[in-house]
Amino acid sequence: MIILTGGAGFIGSNVLAALNAAGRRDVLVVDSLGTGDKWKNLVGRSFLDIVSKQEFRDRMALEEFDGVEAVIHMGACSATTERNADYLLDNNFRYSVDVAEFAMTVGARFIYASSAATYGNGSRGYSDDTTDLQPLNMYGYSKHLFDDWIRRNGYEQNCVGLKFFNVFGPNEEHKADMRSMVSKSYRQIMQTGRVSLFRSSHPDYADGGQMRDFIYVKDCCSVILELLGNPSINGLYNLGTGVPRTWNDLVAAVFAALQVPCAIDYVDMPATLVGQYQNYTCASVDKLTSALPRATFTPLEDAIADYVSNYLSKEWSNL
Repeated sequence: MIILTGGAGFIGSNVLAALNAAGRRDVLVVDSLGTGDKWKNLVGRSFLDIVSKQEFRDRMALEEFDGVEAVIHMGACSATTERNADYLLDNNFRYSVDVAEFAMTVGARFIYASSAATYGNGSRGYSDDTTDLQPLNMYGYSKHLFDDWIRRNGYEQNCVGLKFFNVFGPNEEHKADMRSMVSKSYRQIMQTGRVSLFRSSHPDYADGGQMRDFIYVKDCCSVILELLGNPSINGLYNLGTGVPRTWNDLVAAVFAALQVPCAIDYVDMPATLVGQYQNYTCASVDKLTSALPRATFTPLEDAIADYVSNYLSKEWSNL
């Protein structure tokens, strides 16, 4: 059995789809569906059962699970704007500690989600071997705390942590304002024919010229399945493409996928983001590609074309 936390969420539901495509249906999904549309991410997928985070915590404590081959821990609060530090400490750090200790106790393969938000403003680089980091927000700090806990307890050589960079792709609509700019741009174009981007607050970057390492969720899932089948590969790895692109590039690709003229408006950045905004991120991927030499990443324009044509356009037509 594979336990997949956050299995109804964005990345988690895509991992579930990839597991199903690989013939795995013995998956226990851990997630809370609430009153929103996250349940739609599970439609058409096969799994053993779905349990809440609290039920999973209770059953872990009672050691009620048998035959667990792997725990893929994608469950977390991923809102970089979340201000409730106590909530993030419990949900992203202490809960992750519980899951890790359970996986180690039962001898299961443990793969978990970290984040590029741990790198802060990037002044200390983006090497996945760097440990002295200064995140800009509590979300990033909660992820950094868990990475540090893994190291301090000597688990780094017994599990895999993945520092996800800017992931986009199917099944993110339930994330509302935290969904990717690809999804947001598509909706803006369909509604107004234009897209709004933040003006730059840094002299080294033009408006819309701030850079990110954008990675398609399908590529992330391919890496996770490769790691699942290679238990000798362990450690903390960046999961990005290693190629920085601008927000202007991303939005232009959405317009191109829709075959309509590019029209961008630049708006002031909210005061709450100034000083916490990453103007540049790019994963150092040498460690990952050395461990997984067959890993490939879809070029941004091709990934966006697939996402727009095969997912976003179909979702929009059903609204």
